[in-house]
Amino acid sequence: MAKKRRLYWQLFIPYLLIVLLALIAVLLYSSNLLEEILLKQTESDLRSQAILFQEQLRSDLPPDDRTDALCKTLGRGLPTRFTVILPNGRVVGDSDEDPARMDNHLDRPEVATALTEPVGVSTRFSNTLGKRMMYLAMPLRESQMLFAIVRASVPIESVYGRIKTVQNRILLGGAIVAFLAVIAGFLVYRRVRRPLRQIQEGAMAFARGEFQPKLPLPDTEEMAQVAETLNRMAAELQQRIGTITQQRNELETVLSSMAEGVFGVDRDERIMGMNQAAGRILGCDPLLTRGKTIQEAFRISSLQEFVKKALAGEERLEEDFLINIYGERERALNVHGTPLRDESGNRTGILVVMHDITELRRLENIRRDFVANASHEIRTPLTAIKGFVETLRDGAMQNPEDADRFLSIIQKHVDRLAALVEDLLSLSRIERETERDEIILEEQAIQGVLESAVQLCRGKGDARNIRIELVCSETLKAKINPPLLEQAVMNLLDNAINASADGKAIRVETGEQETEVLVHVKDLGLGIEKGNLDRLFERFYRVDKARSRKRGGTGLGLAIVKHIMEAHKGRVTVESRPGAGSAFTLHLQKVSPEKIIQS
Repeated sequence: MAKKRRLYWQLFIPYLLIVLLALIAVLLYSSNLLEEILLKQTESDLRSQAILFQEQLRSDLPPDDRTDALCKTLGRGLPTRFTVILPNGRVVGDSDEDPARMDNHLDRPEVATALTEPVGVSTRFSNTLGKRMMYLAMPLRESQMLFAIVRASVPIESVYGRIKTVQNRILLGGAIVAFLAVIAGFLVYRRVRRPLRQIQEGAMAFARGEFQPKLPLPDTEEMAQVAETLNRMAAELQQRIGTITQQRNELETVLSSMAEGVFGVDRDERIMGMNQAAGRILGCDPLLTRGKTIQEAFRISSLQEFVKKALAGEERLEEDFLINIYGERERALNVHGTPLRDESGNRTGILVVMHDITELRRLENIRRDFVANASHEIRTPLTAIKGFVETLRDGAMQNPEDADRFLSIIQKHVDRLAALVEDLLSLSRIERETERDEIILEEQAIQGVLESAVQLCRGKGDARNIRIELVCSETLKAKINPPLLEQAVMNLLDNAINASADGKAIRVETGEQETEVLVHVKDLGLGIEKGNLDRLFERFYRVDKARSRKRGGTGLGLAIVKHIMEAHKGRVTVESRPGAGSAFTLHLQKVSPEKIIQS
């Protein structure tokens, strides 16, 4: 970028040049005019002297030896040189030189002119005298007869000396004027610089986003108009920046609150922006990805190929694929790529919107498994019932022992179907009441509820010599729905009895944390593999399907426990190791100390 000159020099140099050019013009004009005036005056003086000299010569015509003496007599008291020249060019008299030694003067310009004209004038350098001279020659006639040429001359160095003196005075005056012009230019510059500096500082403040205070209005009308225009511009900029900032904040708020991941990519595959949801999905920091290529931002080859395909095409693109970020569980994404265009309709990139459909896929799998499991659970007893009914109708009724045995089996499968339907209805009812917030939680002691659940399950445990132990403080309180909590504990105890070997023990004990009351149901059964723990509370999910059906389970007990704890605004967790038993824990809301004291 070229170096900029300061305003002072931009004002001073043209101002000074104008003054100097004016000075030179005045100097040249005045010198020429003065030279012309002085030369005219010198010519006039020479004419007068030549006329007087002619009058003195008329008494001694034609010229003879006395003419030279007369020339020397007149020239002795005057600076003027007088010369008398015959028509043939011979000099017969001169006030400064001996005429006998002088050249023929017929070729002199002023002499040649005087032969035909009344006056001949010439200004030239004299080799004889070594000076610049002005010559004026006039013909001396008597009765129309030319007797001689009378010439008067004078050095004109004095004329040029006077001209030089005037030029020096003009130069001196011009220097003074130039100096005053410089001072005047500096004063003008200072007067202009102050408001300009204020305007400059104000404009720099506006550029930094500091729109207050406004610029003061200078005294000069033009400067005041500039300052007023800048103030108006600053007000409009402030308003527009405020509008843009508000719109940007609103857009960022919308993008940051979106569950969908969103990021923009330009035509060079560089990320223009990314919201927090996209950062969480892709496992990167949105702020650090701006300006990076998609290869630098994330290492998901399927998504990179999708972006390239969307940039290459002209239409909206949609795909589903699975990703795995840094060893996390696999995620399912539904990805849309939409072209971005500028005001002219030219493509500038694409907008990628990612929907995390992992949970939807999981729920779809659960629904599919639920339908398959429910169909299987219902079809198995129905198939058995149908088979035994057909057997009875085919003649087994004639044998009382077979008929009684078949009817017992049918009764068992009917009971199993009834339990299954009851569990499904119970699970549906709990879900519905939880969604509608119809389940009432009371703040009360939980010991009685736990004792009731243990008592109801003790008979099943005693049949297999399995002890059920309860450890609970009488004062321990929580926010519970007693029937639902009792059902949850019963389901856990029933599950523990089914998983335990004969003669083992099951322990129900309670504990406290800062905000929770814990109910632990521990058994010494077979335990559960770690890979099965995540799906343990799904409907109809069984770790050991054959053992579970043999014990008469429906596969819904733990799912009911999970939904009962959700109704209590709590949760259920499990810890288990194969061969070491399992420990299920119910997390209940704890009653605040103030309410316990008041009660």
